[in-house]
Parts: sequence; structure tokens; C-alpha cells
Amino acid sequence: MDLESLVPRIWNRDASVWMPAGRESETTARAIANRLAWLEAPATMREHVARVDALADAARADTVRDVYLLGMGGSSLCAEVMRTSHRREADRPELHVLDTTDEQALTSVSARMDPDRTWFLVASKSGGTVEVMSMERYFWARMHAALGARAARHFVAITDPGTPLQSRARGRGYRETFINPPDIGGRFSALSLFGLVPAAIIGIDVDHLLRTAADMAAGCRETGVANSGLSLGTFIARECTRGRDKLTVLLPPSLRMLGLWIEQLVAESTGKHGTGALPVVDEDPQAAAAYGNDRAFVSLETEHEEVRADVAAIEVAGHPLLRLTMRADALGAEFFRWEFATAVAGAALGINPFDEPNVQEAKDRTKALLAQFAQASALPDTPPSEEQSVNALRSILSTLTPPQYLGILSYLPVESGSLEAIEELRSVVRDRTCAATTLGIGPRYLHSTGQYHKGGPETGTFLVITGEDATTTQVPDTPYSFSVLKRAQAIGDLQALQAHGRKVARVHLRAPRRRADALRRVLTAALTGAR
Repeated sequence: MDLESLVPRIWNRDASVWMPAGRESETTARAIANRLAWLEAPATMREHVARVDALADAARADTVRDVYLLGMGGSSLCAEVMRTSHRREADRPELHVLDTTDEQALTSVSARMDPDRTWFLVASKSGGTVEVMSMERYFWARMHAALGARAARHFVAITDPGTPLQSRARGRGYRETFINPPDIGGRFSALSLFGLVPAAIIGIDVDHLLRTAADMAAGCRETGVANSGLSLGTFIARECTRGRDKLTVLLPPSLRMLGLWIEQLVAESTGKHGTGALPVVDEDPQAAAAYGNDRAFVSLETEHEEVRADVAAIEVAGHPLLRLTMRADALGAEFFRWEFATAVAGAALGINPFDEPNVQEAKDRTKALLAQFAQASALPDTPPSEEQSVNALRSILSTLTPPQYLGILSYLPVESGSLEAIEELRSVVRDRTCAATTLGIGPRYLHSTGQYHKGGPETGTFLVITGEDATTTQVPDTPYSFSVLKRAQAIGDLQALQAHGRKVARVHLRAPRRRADALRRVLTAALTGAR
């Protein structure tokens, strides 16, 4: 591809950039054209600054202590990055991101929240995302029980025009409804209202955020090495075509959560038609000898922090490495750099980075399972025994070698003990096999790497971890509980992976208590005898 002409074609919104021979159509061209407004977002979003700042001022005036963002994927991950990288001022609310259907997580929030000093941001581009709307129903019921009609003043919606969420917000009388431009795709929405509203709430200067993004956007209009978005995008695509499709991103501690946002953006955008880059973003850096020859590295450093890895050793070992730097106060610029790079990578790989053709599969299977539950009051699920789990996991580990990777997909509550057991497995697998491992928390990963798992290269091997819940909490206005919803999502995705011929093992923990011990026992037994 002619890189000199690529940049102006992208800025001219030339949809043919992402329409390789054999896949052209007017429908695809229109769909792509309706996903390119992120290019101008650093400028066009400036008109919303006063309104989002006014909402933040209202939160302070009402002495709001906690703001819970209910969202998934692109509607939540950018907020998580800003929440963890920004030092909150004492008079600002604390932001919490809820992107889950886990009963333990939701009921613990309900138990500790002070309704009078709590707000909810309900964020969904489609306005009908099952996880988001289930959480909205749950917290609306609890807030309304505590505050009556005053509950509506504690809810704010962020959505596209004409969605069910917009109608619900109007009907319930939400404090505010922010309507985002419909031609910005979810995972490219960090610099839209989905990012700006939570940013303002915690005290980030959103005008400055957009100015730094505008500076990067201006640089991304250049050609050659001056265009860092172009350089990053071509690096990603070039290494993919060379078989180095495990894009290992090394980040300083303060930007750790940026990795989850990058993971969704790159994996969901490029992982289709049997190609794409799989970001490995949360792995402990190790000696260069522990990495396979399917790795490419991007190291991002700020003027205050270096990444926790010997990048020189990685380079000396022959692994391709791209070093990036950013100003600590220029997060907006980093969002735009990766968005532009992803668009470039899609063009170079011959794919449309703005669709997600395989995401709907798991959703459809989940919907069918919930319909069966509504009829039979039970899910069609026979979880494996502990012995069966051990044997299945041992089998897939015994043949794991690069360029294969192990995707661990956990539907357990996010508890330190369970996460430690999983990280121990990842370390052993890497040291024994040099294969990359990733960790996806369900159902979050369904809106992130789930596309890559089914649409990317046929190199994925998967471990799905499920477990019984200690409680049963009904999703209001539905026939199922959060526990049933989460189990249906896990089974639905497992079925979708199997339908694509992926190797899958499943571990199911039957005792809600002492999960970490049970999980560690299964994983240790599986590793015994596996090479």
C-alpha cells in the first residue's frame, strides 16, 4: 500500500482505504463512512466542554461522593484509564467503573453505597447492551426504593440518538442525557462524550485533554516519520504479516489500565478474516528468552516513568521493538495516536477496522440460552467434573507452542486469590512453552478480545473458568438472575469458540467459597504431566 497517499485518503474519509478487492460494496462503504467522526473529535467535541463541566460542578455542589459508570467496552474502558491515571482532588467524587454481570460485585456496591451521595452514569452506544441495561434496572430499583422520585436526579445517560436508553432516560426523568455523535464507533469514542463526561466528573481538564489530542491529530496529518500514528500503525501491520502478531505493550505503572483500552481497540478492530494483532498488555515483563518468535513489542514511557522491563535486552534478542514517549499530561494525545494507528493497521492488513462481525455470535447464543431458561427454568449446561477439567486443560497445554496462545477467560468474581492462581498459571506456561497468554474477565472481554478469539488467526487455545455464585439476585423485569445471565454468557461464548474449531477446556468450581484454593488445585494438577 502507498503510505504517502494513505494519510490524506484517511483524512478525506475515503472508505475504499479499508475495502480490499473482493469485499467492496455500497453497504460497507456507507457503514465505514458512518464510523469516521473520531478523526475530528478533538475539535468538534470542544463545543460540549461547558456542559460536561457544568455537570461536574453540579456533582460537587450536591456533595456527591461516588459515581458509578455502568458501561461495557468502549463505553467504559477509556473512563477506567482516566480514573486510574488521574490524581483525584478531595472535593471530587470517586469514579467506579462497573462492567460486569457478577452478582458479588453488584451486591457489594449496593450494600455500601449512600444513595443520597451516589450518582450513576449509564453509558451505552446502542442503548440496549444487555449488561448495561441489566445493571441499570438493578440500581434504579435500589435507588428508587431509597429515594423515591428523587432517584431520577442521580442518573445520567450517555448514548446515541434514538436509542432505547435515550427513551428510558426521558421516561424516568434522568438528570441529564448526553447524545453522542452517531458516527463515532464505540471503541473509537474515548475523545467523545463517553470519555469526556466521566473525565470531567473526576476533575480532569477536558479542554486540555482535547487540545493535546488535537496536537496529535495535527501530527497525524503529516507523512513519514513525523506522523507517529502512521509509524505505529505500519509497525503493527508489518509485524503481523511477518508472523509477529502478539503485540506486547510495555507500560509504566501509572498507565497500566491504558493496556486494557489498547487491547480492545486493536484486537476488536484488527482480529478478523484470519488476521490481526493480539495485544498482550498485562503480562509481567520477563527475560527476553521467555518470549517466542511471534512477539512484537511497543514500549511506552513518560518523562517521569520508565516501563518495568529491560527493553534493550528484548531488542538485542532480535525481537522487533518500537519505543514511544508521551507527556504525562497528554493522555488525549495517546488516545488519538492509537486510534489513528489502528485505522492505518487495518488499511495495511486489508481489513475493515470499524466492524465486529463475530461479536454478535456470542450475543445470539446467550440470548437463545436465556430464552431456554425462561421456558425450562434451567440452563442446558452440564459442567465438567474436576477430573475432566484437569484432563482437558492438561491436553491443551501439552501441545501449546508459539504461534499458539492461551486465552484464559474467567467468569469468577475478581478476587485477589483467584487472580494470583491464574497469574501463576500464566507464568508457568510462558516459561515452559514461550507461548503468549492473555487474561479476559467475563463478560468484559466479549466486548474486547472476543472478536479476535473467533475472527483472528486460528492460533487461540482457550481456558474458560466458571463457578457457582453464593447468592441469587434477580435482574428486575426479567425471568433470570445475574448469576444465570453470567453463566449464559460464558456458555454462549464457549459454544461460539467451539463452532470456530478452537481448542477449549473448561474449569467449573462448584463451591462458591474457597474458590482460589479449588482453582489452584485444578491448575496445579493440570500442569503436572503437561510439558
